Amino acid sequence: MTDVRAGDRARWAELAELIDDARRRYYVDDSPTLSDAEYDEAYSELVALEQRFPELTSMDSPTQSVGGQASEQFAPVEHLQRMLSLDNAFSADDVEAWAARVEKDLGSLPALLCELKVDGLAVDIVFENGRLRSMATRGDGRVGEDVTANSTLIPAIPQQLTGGTKAHPIPPLVEVRGEVYLPLAEFDALNAEQREMGLAEFANPRNAGAGSLRQRIDRRREDVAAARTPAAQARAEADLERALARIGRLRLVVHGVGEWQGHEPATQSEAYAALAGWGLPVSDRARVVEGLAAAREFIDFYGEHRHDVEHEIDGAVLKVDELALQGRLGSTSRAPRWAIAYKYPPEVVRTRLLDIRVGVGRTGRVTPFAVMQPIKVAGSTVEMATLHNASEVVRKGVLIGDIVFLRKAGDVIPEVVGPVLEARTGDERAFVMPTHCPECGTELAPEKEGDADIRCPNQRSCPAQLRERLFHLGSRGALDIEGLGYQAAVALLADGLVVDEGGLFALTSDDLQRSEFFTKAVKGERVLNANATKLLEQLQVATSRPLWRVLVALSIRHVGPTAAQSLARELRDLDVIASTPPEQLAAVEGVGGIIADSISEWFAVDWHREIVEQWRAAGVSLADEEVDEGPRPLEGMTFVITGTLPTLSRDQATEAVQKAGGKVSGSVSKKTSYVVVGENPGSKAEKAEALGVTILDEAGLLALLP
Repeated sequence: MTDVRAGDRARWAELAELIDDARRRYYVDDSPTLSDAEYDEAYSELVALEQRFPELTSMDSPTQSVGGQASEQFAPVEHLQRMLSLDNAFSADDVEAWAARVEKDLGSLPALLCELKVDGLAVDIVFENGRLRSMATRGDGRVGEDVTANSTLIPAIPQQLTGGTKAHPIPPLVEVRGEVYLPLAEFDALNAEQREMGLAEFANPRNAGAGSLRQRIDRRREDVAAARTPAAQARAEADLERALARIGRLRLVVHGVGEWQGHEPATQSEAYAALAGWGLPVSDRARVVEGLAAAREFIDFYGEHRHDVEHEIDGAVLKVDELALQGRLGSTSRAPRWAIAYKYPPEVVRTRLLDIRVGVGRTGRVTPFAVMQPIKVAGSTVEMATLHNASEVVRKGVLIGDIVFLRKAGDVIPEVVGPVLEARTGDERAFVMPTHCPECGTELAPEKEGDADIRCPNQRSCPAQLRERLFHLGSRGALDIEGLGYQAAVALLADGLVVDEGGLFALTSDDLQRSEFFTKAVKGERVLNANATKLLEQLQVATSRPLWRVLVALSIRHVGPTAAQSLARELRDLDVIASTPPEQLAAVEGVGGIIADSISEWFAVDWHREIVEQWRAAGVSLADEEVDEGPRPLEGMTFVITGTLPTLSRDQATEAVQKAGGKVSGSVSKKTSYVVVGENPGSKAEKAEALGVTILDEAGLLALLP
């Protein structure tokens, strides 16, 4: 046996303390200070130390216990069977090593159940005679927190199991394990509400979901009852409503069983089929496969398509499917030997904020952005992220020099979540917003008093604004001009081929011939390259784009696709839109006063109108032809759509109503014709009931459509 050196023992103690602290902050406080990657790295180092020096291992070691503990704000619940953690694999070699151990112990590799590792809060739910008896968090694996009362507020959790069959009768007692999670769409909506209220955003859906589940709704109700003034009662009721709405956003997926009395299934997959038949939510992505190659295909597929899933995942889990074989393999003090979790690269990481600089957008908005020590997250190396505005920098509380949490999900722009306060040294410094435009030197100022953003007022000739407007014009959300990317926009301006977007559609092959970017050398001569040819073709195609795209392409502040589509559908002609008084524009559904004023102000500027005339002269269509839109049975009706519909997205439902002649509003009033309600509708459904407005589900809406 190798003697333990003092340095190794000290490092073991340091790692053990670090991991225990990280677990407490993650599982109990819902405010982690380590990223998943850093935690995994520290844990792996601790395991390696204990493998090298077995005498360091004790029952106090984090490797011998399940992460987490029950907090004191909820009553304790002892699980019927221990809830174990899973050992992790970080490479194909790790998975192969696990499979080899299973094969060695059993004589062959059995069928494997492959499923996603949901990044949520593990819970234990006990049903007695089909009725939900208790729900508890994992805690330390033996004792968790009693959150039974909150289970009644989560639509995905049945309070009574139904649908028992002869093959799968509902047992007298069954203990199921699952993951409570917050869908990504709900997470984005929750953070948007946090921003509106000036509150800190949640770092990730896991923490937001855990915090939502572990709210004391009973205390919120006590606050309402104890309020002594109307103002205090209103605040307490608002807090209660927000708390209820947050819990109502949660979902559950069941991924295991504990105690099971009565007729027991033979395999894990059979257990899932039984649970699903009784009304419990089981993932439809789980697969039983033969052989390690098929399991690797599952891992690789969801590694590539992890952002196609409605919730966050941080890996894939492989389990021996046959329950009897699981029993033969057994478990260690903290994890089963019959399962392994393959961990994908982390989505939230920590890195150092090296600097905060500013960029100038197409409408003159000056936006701070973070320059960070490059780090790999979600499969790509990131070194910059937006910070929105100076107020947001203050709200997030980040300082130059901070270690910060960085998040990136799918194709979303990287975002700085906030600082790791414990990592501060005192050498960090605050960001100071510049007073003059970094591109043209013009003094910066808010466009209107009270604006959070500051802007460069030199809209006509600021190089940054020109460049960004030209690039935006060719984007998919505007005129969708292939060949007009960012570098092409830079070249058009730098080489003097256009002075602003007005001259874009008058470009010729002779013009592009003058730019090195749009040409290539052939036998000693410069000829147009493929990008130039494509740009000229696409410019011609873009002259016939629908009116709403032209409106978006003009870079009128606040005018995005939704408002542009409403204006084009209602008024059909750019000249009509330009001459319509703002109060009439504001009456168009989806427009309102702010957008209407912005449109009127834009067309009042001489050089803006010159751009329109240049486009007109170049053949750009500035009006939509009258077309037969078919039956409009919802003409004169106003709809409000709330909650999550079973098959239609909010945009699809809105488009269907509008196409049938109806209007869609964001608020319920006595003038509302129908409120279409999906899952977790919130206060709009309650207001509809109070006002006597007819409530429809998705099927009812579809019945009204032609």
